[in-house]
Amino acid sequence: MTSSRNSVWHLAHGRSVTLGATGHIMAIVNVTPDSFSDGGRYVDVAKAVDHGLACISDGASILDIGGESTRPGATPVTASEEQDRILPVIENLARETGALISVDTYRAETAKLAIAAGAHIVNDVYGMRYDPQMADVVSKSKAGVCIMYTARGRDDHRDDIIEDEKMFFGQSLDMAKAAGIADEAIVLDPGFGFLQNLEQDSELMARFGELHSQGHPLLVGTSRKRFVGAIAQRDVAMERDFATAATTAMLRLAGASIFRVHNVAGNLDALRMADAVLQAGRMLEQAGEN
Repeated sequence: MTSSRNSVWHLAHGRSVTLGATGHIMAIVNVTPDSFSDGGRYVDVAKAVDHGLACISDGASILDIGGESTRPGATPVTASEEQDRILPVIENLARETGALISVDTYRAETAKLAIAAGAHIVNDVYGMRYDPQMADVVSKSKAGVCIMYTARGRDDHRDDIIEDEKMFFGQSLDMAKAAGIADEAIVLDPGFGFLQNLEQDSELMARFGELHSQGHPLLVGTSRKRFVGAIAQRDVAMERDFATAATTAMLRLAGASIFRVHNVAGNLDALRMADAVLQAGRMLEQAGEN
């Protein structure tokens, strides 16, 4: 049982969030017609904004706004389509709430426009590798960035999942350093659901603590993923929330700081239970030192 060290994640527009002592929920707001779990539910701007506000009311610290599905086989969208979907949502949420806003995109121009519209964080599922301008956009805007590992589109995999993650992150972190992105602006996402096979997802959970050697806070996104459904024997994505909450508790105890989820309330309950256990452990440690 471990907890990531306390750190301050530096974000755009002078914002920041303290990570470590307690976990944080990042709520998924998919402004898409074809996302694997909730595609089509929040395509309308008003519905997406209402959903974001409801997630904040349920206890989310961060809203992650995405305009393109990343599920396997999803239909690609153009940059303009992505921007037309998400920018009005970000603008409205930035006006109506003080919550932190993340943009789920791998396109530098979309990230730049989203930050101008009020976003604080760039969540890049390609680890800033898809668009060579992404690192520069993040650096100049002083945005927070989530660098996600992916096995997709690569032919340089290492057999050991942790070694492959470390190699991937090392390369992305080198790009970040070259662009002048501060270490305090970076969190890492090990890419549950984006690995080479479903068996690796379980192995990654078992070995999660090994990723702390990278020296950055960790964000996880297991919510309603296919491997969760396979283990829980739940074919329907919407029926995987209980199993997702179990992964939230386990990964919090293993030191994850941020949890990207669809169901905020259920995962927040799981997170609070894990945080209480971690707090009790810290108090016992302190008592033993005195």
